[in-house]
Parts: sequence; C-alpha cells; structure tokens
Amino acid sequence: MRTNLVTDTRDLGISPLIPLMQLRSLSLIPAFLALPVAHAQTPSPETRTLTPVVVSASRANTELQDSPQTVVIIDREQIEEQLTLTTNSSDILSNLLPSYTPSRGKMTGSGETLRGRTPLILIDGVPQSNPLRPTGREAHTIDFSMVERIEVVQGASAINGLGATGGTINIITRQPEDGAFNQHVDVQVTIPTEKVNAESTGFKTTYRADGRQGDLDYLFSVGYEDQGLHYDARRRTIGADNTQGDLMDSRAYDVLGKLGYRIDENQRVQLSVNRYRIAGKASYLSVNGNREQGIPTTSIKGDVPGTAPRNDVWTSSLSYEHHDLAGMSLSAMVFHQKFEGLFGADNSASFQDPAIAPVGTLFDQSRSLAEKYGSKVSLTKDDLFNDRLKVTVGVDTLRDKGEQDLYGTRRTWVPPSTYDNVSLFGQAEYRLLDSLVLHGGVRHERADLKIDSYRTIASANGVDVEGGRLRFNETLFNAGAVYTPWDGVSFFSSYSEGFGMPDVGRVLRGIDEPGWRVDALTDLAPILTRSVEAGTRIERGPFDAELSYFQSHSDFGSRIVPVNGVFTMAREKTRIQGAEASLGWRVNRDHRLTLGYAHTRGRYDSDGDGRVDARLDGLNIAPNRMIATWSARWTPKLSSFVQVQHAFSRDFDDPRKRFDGYTLVDAAMNYRLPKGTLKVGVANVFNEDYITYYSQSALVEPRRYFAGRGRTLTVGYSLSF
Repeated sequence: MRTNLVTDTRDLGISPLIPLMQLRSLSLIPAFLALPVAHAQTPSPETRTLTPVVVSASRANTELQDSPQTVVIIDREQIEEQLTLTTNSSDILSNLLPSYTPSRGKMTGSGETLRGRTPLILIDGVPQSNPLRPTGREAHTIDFSMVERIEVVQGASAINGLGATGGTINIITRQPEDGAFNQHVDVQVTIPTEKVNAESTGFKTTYRADGRQGDLDYLFSVGYEDQGLHYDARRRTIGADNTQGDLMDSRAYDVLGKLGYRIDENQRVQLSVNRYRIAGKASYLSVNGNREQGIPTTSIKGDVPGTAPRNDVWTSSLSYEHHDLAGMSLSAMVFHQKFEGLFGADNSASFQDPAIAPVGTLFDQSRSLAEKYGSKVSLTKDDLFNDRLKVTVGVDTLRDKGEQDLYGTRRTWVPPSTYDNVSLFGQAEYRLLDSLVLHGGVRHERADLKIDSYRTIASANGVDVEGGRLRFNETLFNAGAVYTPWDGVSFFSSYSEGFGMPDVGRVLRGIDEPGWRVDALTDLAPILTRSVEAGTRIERGPFDAELSYFQSHSDFGSRIVPVNGVFTMAREKTRIQGAEASLGWRVNRDHRLTLGYAHTRGRYDSDGDGRVDARLDGLNIAPNRMIATWSARWTPKLSSFVQVQHAFSRDFDDPRKRFDGYTLVDAAMNYRLPKGTLKVGVANVFNEDYITYYSQSALVEPRRYFAGRGRTLTVGYSLSF
C-alpha cells in the first residue's frame, strides 16, 4: 500500500509512519460488507513513496504487505482527528477498530475486548496490561496526545509475551522532529451543546518541546486535562461510577521525556520515561436508574465516601539498537512499569466484616498494585539464501509483582505474588517464490508463579490459604503464508497461539473453604488460545480493501462473570469466530471514503460437556459494528472529517440482556490560520439518545445503567513554533 514520506526508521528503531490506516482483512464474505476504517487525511500523490512499512510489534521486522495476520496502523493524523472528538483512549480505539468493544466511557474498561478476547497493550514495547490481576484500567496509562502511532496486530499471539490472547496494541510515543528546538502548544475546550455551564466544561492543554542537535535528540511533553460533568442527549447528568472510577469529573496529567543518542550510523541508544495520572474529583454521587422503565443512572452533587478512584502509572525503558552487528540487526531493551489502580469506596457485601463495623455499614475500596521489570532482546539476519530467508531469534525476561488490598482498612484481599518468566523465541520468514512468503515461529515460555500464604477476608469466611509455587512450561507455535499472484492482490493465512494467565486475583479472593493450597488450584492453569485467520488484501487504482475470516478457541478459557456486584471468573471452553472487512475509495486527491464492518460470534461450554452451547454476553464480546468515514481537503487551509458508526442490535441467552443498537455521527474540521490551526469537533452530531453497550449487555443492575454522552462541541487551537 502507498505510504507517506517517513524519516529514517533507525532514528527510533521503529517502523515508518503512514497516513492511512491499513484496512482490515476478511475473506469468504461479500465485499459489500466492507467495514469502515477510520481514516486520516491523506497526502497528495506527489508526497507519497513506496517505502515499506515495518511492523515493530511483529518483533521480526515484518513488512506490512508480508504479514500473515490482520494488521492495522493508526497514524498521528488519525489520532489527532479523534482527539478533537474525544480524549478517552478507549473511545479512540473503538472509533478506529470495529472489532474493539464500544467504550464504557469510564475509567475502568473491563469488558472492552479485541475480537472478543483481551489484547496486550504496550507503550513502546513495554507491557501495560497486568495479566495476573487485570483491572480494566490498561487503556488509561497514557495521554494519547503523546502518541505518534498505534500498531494493532489482531488475533492471538505470543511474540510479545504474556496476555495477547485477543491481539497486540503497541502504542508508540511521539518522536523528535528535525530542528534544534521546536515547540508546540495545543489547547481545547469541550462543552455539551444542550447544557452549557461551568461544571460541564472540559479543558485540555499540551506543551511539547523537541529537537535534534548533532547525534543527540530529545523530547519533553506535558499534558493536563480537567473533565467536567457529562450529560446525555436529554440533558440529564450521566451517572458517576463511584466504585469503578469515572473519566468525567476528573483531572489527569501526563509527562513524557525521551533522550536519544546516535553512537554512529548503525547504533543508537534511547531513554524514555512517561508518568501518567488520572484521578476523580469526587464531586458527584450516582442515582440508580430503572432498566425496565428505560431511566438511566444519573448524578447529583454530594460527598463521595473514601478517596477518589485513580490511576497512577510510571513507564520507563532504555533501548539500544545496532543495525550492522556482524551483518545482523540487534534490538535490546530493559524496562520498568509501576502501576497503582485505586477503586472507589463501596459498602459491597464482599467488604463487610462484623469485627470492624456492623454488617452493611462498612465502606471500603480496593487497590491494585503491580510492578514489572523486564528485558527484550532480538537479533535479526535478513540476507540468508540470496536474501530469501530472514531469521529472528531472541530472549525475553519478565518479573511481575502484584497484590490487591482493601485500601480503607488495610486488609489483604489478594496476597502478594511474583511471576518470573524467561522466554526464548525464533521467527523465520522465507520467500519461497517471488509471489509466496512463508512464515513460521516458535516460542518457549518458562514461568514460575509464587504466591504468599494469606487469610481471606471475612466475607470469604476468613480461611487460611497455604501459599506455594506453580511452574509452567509452554511451547507455542505460529505459521503463516502470504501469496501475491498479481500486483496489488494478495492472499494470506495464519495459525498462531497465545499464552495467558487467568486472573489470579479473582481465583485467590474467591476461596471460602479451609484446607486449600495454592499448588492445588487448577483454575490457575495457563490459558492457551489458538487462532486461525484467512483473508485477502487488494489495491487497485483508487480502491483498496482487506477481507478476513478468523476463529479462536481455548479448551480451558476464561470468562468474566458478575456475582453480587463483584466480577468473578469462570474457566470454560470458549470459541470465538467472525469476519472483518474494509473498503477504501480515493475519489480524487482531496477526498477519500472508507467503509468497514466487523462481525463477531462467541460461545462457551456452560455445562462442562465439551460442547460450546451458550452465547457470550457483553462482558466478553463486542457487538457487530460498522464504521464509515469521509476525509476531505476543501482548500489548502480547510479540511474536514466525518465518521458514522452503527452498532447492530444483539440478543443474549439472558433475556434481561438485550442490546438495541445505535448510530453515532461525528464531525471535525481544521482551518489553518496565519499562525496556528483552529480545530472544531462535534461528537454525536444528531444528539443520539442511547444506553451504552456495556450497560445493556454486560450487567443487569440499576446503578450502572448508563446513558451515552450527548452532543458535545470541542474548539481547539494548536501552534507550532
């Protein structure tokens, strides 16, 4: 596919930028189902080049056109377009990926999946997901204003380690621009059009300085956001999720620093540090809705008990690259990530302890703590057998320490655990014919999970559980092929395996009988997900398309189940299958249309007889969705962007869960001033009144029956100098 002019990729050791999201794939379904791909403004043909796009998340320097899996590249222009409509990172991913679950609009995104399974989220290759104690907060560990592009590899994969059973989302941070000292300022204000007041106004600003001087390059960026109260299409306040955490009525800041040094023309070292924090202001209490009468949960001013929910994340890495080490390319990185996720106070039955307070009166709140240290090293040789064979070998290490406590009373809910992992992998890419590329790889995981002895809380009968150590060895395989019989037409297929751990916390805190030992808990066995995919990519003149069919299954998978207001886990056989399609048409050099569709179906074994007989609900699978976009450049100064999303209705086995579907239209405009750029965005243009997918399909409870946000207007200004 055509790509934009890019800088030397060795500057960052990552793949080049492209302005167009690479369209998703689908086979065996009609092309008219092609699904909308959110699309950035496209440069004129004169600015394009055929520079190959390298997918850094592949770990093997695989070029996009040779990938045997569906890969989506979200570029900086697309991200900036979305930021004019919403600053919620889950919204942005959902707007651009039809196979991603519609955002809950809250700080916690439990139930937001990719192809019906949990994706592994990375920042510059550093894992943000916490597979041992998932919190649903993984999408909120960075301000997307700090992001250069996002690589999404769909389908199970083990190449980046633990947790990518649904795919890999690699968030790549901004890079320095040419020039000794560049500055950029961005400010924007967001208001609901139907209810404008001081408490509903949101404000966001970002400052960035970067540059290159000789062999040294640097970047420093800081962002701050204050979000106000949200309203639905009927001018009602949207309910605050006081327990899980909310994005509305919150403050957030992000500080990103990067320092790079080019040792010589082949070697480079870089240090990167990112600090992100978002915390609620605790100004509003939720008022239960009524599902039967269609009345959503609302908010009123009030004193919220406890400490406001927050996310506090440090991500740092030191990387080194050598592009000619005895004719090979070396990539090495050490990293550290520290995460604290605090949830809001609640008098849940799970938190009650008569030794502390009368039952029903005790408010407490849970806190998840995780800390990771790790390294990634890979070595690539790409000129074997007359440049037909490329081989990558590597070794990864990870130490993941985590626990969960009850913050208010300092009780242990999930004991400290330590996960140590060493993985060896090898990937090969062989061009058997000029038109046929074969892929194959193997990864061996050696893991050790150590859990301390502990005593469960009173609601779990206060029983003693003996700690212990569990060891896992898994060998995972992947294979694929890409066949290009004609210029601009290729067919691909793949088989891949993903390795994950169940939610250790949900297993441990659910023990309520004495005599248990950690090493006897079969529910702590790893999750092995097998994924197959087949599809085609087409680019003919002004048209481009990708079509694919996929299926993934786990013999002993994991399904999230709500019990008494607390999410628990069920280990069952699961199978998910679906199809994706996208179609793009460049009408002329200034106008482009895209259409995309994702269809997903998931089932699980409800009675243990080995057959998948029950449908997955909205906590575990996304609705079928379609997204259409229109990008236009009207004059050298004026450009616009329109997107239309439709989520199709869906039934579930539980008759109380019924998703009615909805359609949202968003629009944005940029106008270049003599100095700077004016940006205007309108989200939910037609003020659609709807209940979120999560509220309709995941839970049946009055306090989380949330309406979607009504129409909002965002006005922004950016200046580079």
